[in-house]
Amino acid sequence: MDTDRADPEDVAALRAAFDVDDDGASALGWEAVHAFEVQHGIVLPEPYRTFVAEMTDGSYAGPPDFGLVPLAELPGDWGDNRPTRDLSRPFPLTERWIWDDDPRPSEEIDPILDQVFNDGSIVLGTDGCGMYWHLVVSGAHRGHIWNISGEGAVPFGAGFGFTTAEAGFAGWVRHWAAGKPWFDAE
Repeated sequence: MDTDRADPEDVAALRAAFDVDDDGASALGWEAVHAFEVQHGIVLPEPYRTFVAEMTDGSYAGPPDFGLVPLAELPGDWGDNRPTRDLSRPFPLTERWIWDDDPRPSEEIDPILDQVFNDGSIVLGTDGCGMYWHLVVSGAHRGHIWNISGEGAVPFGAGFGFTTAEAGFAGWVRHWAAGKPWFDAE
C-alpha cells in the first residue's frame, strides 16, 4: 500500500467501482483538496486523495451501506456534542480494541475513545447503528481503513485477520465492489 503515490491500477479500479460519469463535476478538484489539507495540517493518503480530487467527493452508491460522505462532512447520524475533530493529531490505535471488554474504568477509557473517534482520521461513512468507516490520515496507520463502532475499533485489511481484502482505500472499495462481506476471514 503506497499512500504517497496513486497506483494507476487502483485509480482505474476506483473509477470502475463508482462508475462516475460526470467528467469530474462531482469531484472537489485539486485546489480544494490542497486547501483542505492546509486547513487541517495533513496530506490525504493516496489513492483517496486522487479519488476526491478527480472522480467524486462522496457517493450515494456505497461503500458503506449509506454511501460515501463528502470529504469535509460527517454522516447524518454522527450526533452532536462530540469533541472537536483534529485530523493532524495521530490516530491512536494500531491494533483491534474492543472497549466493551476492557476492564479499565471509564475515566481511563473515555479520553482514549475521544481520540479514536476524533483524531487522525476522516469519516468515510456509516453502515448504520453507529458503525463508522474511517480512513486514517495521520499516525502510524495512515492510509488504513478502520471500522469504529460503539463497542470497539477494528482495522480493515487481510494483514489484520478479519477480512481477505487488501488494506487501504482501494482494497476496501474493491472488496465492496466484489460484493463480499466486510469481515470474511475464517
